Amino acid sequence: MELFDLTLYQLHEMLHNRAISSRELTKTMLERIEATDPEINAFISRTTDLAFEAADRADYKLATGNCTPLTGIPIALKDNIMTSGIRTTCASKMLENFIAPYDASLWVRLKEQGAVLLGKLNMDEFAMGSTNETSFFRPVHNPWNLLHSSGGSSGGAAAAVASRQTVAAIGTDTGGSVRQPAAHCGCVGLKPSYGRISRHGIIPYASSFDQAGTITRDVRDASLMLKAIAGYDVKDSTCADRAVPDYSSALTGAIRGLKIGLPEEYFSKELSADVKKAMDTAVQVFKDLGAELHPVSLPHTDYAAACYYLLANAEASSNMTRFDGVHFGYRTENSTNLEELMIMSRTEGFGSEVKFRILLGTHTLTAENYQKRYVKAQKVRWLIQQDFDNVFSKVDILLTPTTPTPAPLLGEGAEDPLQTASSDIFTNPANLAGICAISIPAGFSSNGLPIGLQLMGRPFDEEGILKAAYAFEQTTKWHMEKAAL
Repeated sequence: MELFDLTLYQLHEMLHNRAISSRELTKTMLERIEATDPEINAFISRTTDLAFEAADRADYKLATGNCTPLTGIPIALKDNIMTSGIRTTCASKMLENFIAPYDASLWVRLKEQGAVLLGKLNMDEFAMGSTNETSFFRPVHNPWNLLHSSGGSSGGAAAAVASRQTVAAIGTDTGGSVRQPAAHCGCVGLKPSYGRISRHGIIPYASSFDQAGTITRDVRDASLMLKAIAGYDVKDSTCADRAVPDYSSALTGAIRGLKIGLPEEYFSKELSADVKKAMDTAVQVFKDLGAELHPVSLPHTDYAAACYYLLANAEASSNMTRFDGVHFGYRTENSTNLEELMIMSRTEGFGSEVKFRILLGTHTLTAENYQKRYVKAQKVRWLIQQDFDNVFSKVDILLTPTTPTPAPLLGEGAEDPLQTASSDIFTNPANLAGICAISIPAGFSSNGLPIGLQLMGRPFDEEGILKAAYAFEQTTKWHMEKAAL
């Protein structure tokens, strides 16, 4: 096998045993990017020189035995994660030439553990989108079929992992933006509980929803990446001060007696025939592993999408006010006064999807709408959280599809925006409730596109969903399939 085909864990073993060097591995990954990214368009920026410098430092640490599972491992970051001295664009004209002045806390942790940064990954502009078509830097193409979307907003991260351009990637998940593209690209996408990972240095879309997450080749790699970046950070007031378990120790493969809930609201939705077949197969796999399957109900699920879009866009409207053409970012050259400067800078600097969400969010927060829309949506959010609390008193985890269909064709969303929004209907409830969730490969459609299975767990029970995901993964081989580029 080529080095770029190996998992993080396998490469760590080889690096630790000095079978390969980090410089050799980094060179291989950069050559892979050079060969495949013209078709995929997963990267916005590549950090070639910095990557080799980091690889040399990692090789020194490896030679002295001062290493972690991430030492010398090439990774990539979604381009809304701040990296000091490196361009951070959010895939927007607004930040096309913005150089981050400091590092995000999660990147500080990865650097301290010896990770090698290959570059910054394409995304939907300011993480607003579900198909990675709102990027100022052109869409990302799905490695399994270049005519199809890679998903979004972390589409670049999922496509880079699926095309073996990077060993692992960090994305962000506001309403499913790690899990949905992972499902569309045949990867493992983990959204930890809200507060498990610091948001300091992540350019916000919707602050009470945003959570960094991992996209990897398999579940073991997800556990290693989560361990590396999880934990309390004094710089983030929403970060939970909780002990970080050794997630890898939960990967035993034994789940006999595990109580798995099947939410009727998720399976009563219109699923494609391929997704329904994959879910039926997955349920049988868990039964064969000795898990107990129970029908459950989350009665407010039908309100989740409307609740999510009202609240997330309201927060986006507030967060986007910092981009005013004065402090940083794009500034128009056509204004004659300060008011024109702000209006024209935002008009020219933002794409249509971002403008739409700002307008919708601002409308939600107006005096006449605040009580009847924003406050009501917050009440519904609480009811959705209560639904999960009630269900998790009866079962250990929940099993659902990640998306109702496989990856759509690029351009389909322009014809039917509601269909694009519906791709997140199974993922955004976890963000509303702040719980953890993971998407794992669970099969393929009749036309060869990956299908994802979602497992959701109690807040801060990432061990539980990782354990179940690993057991499923060890019984099936979907995660071992590779896109033929």
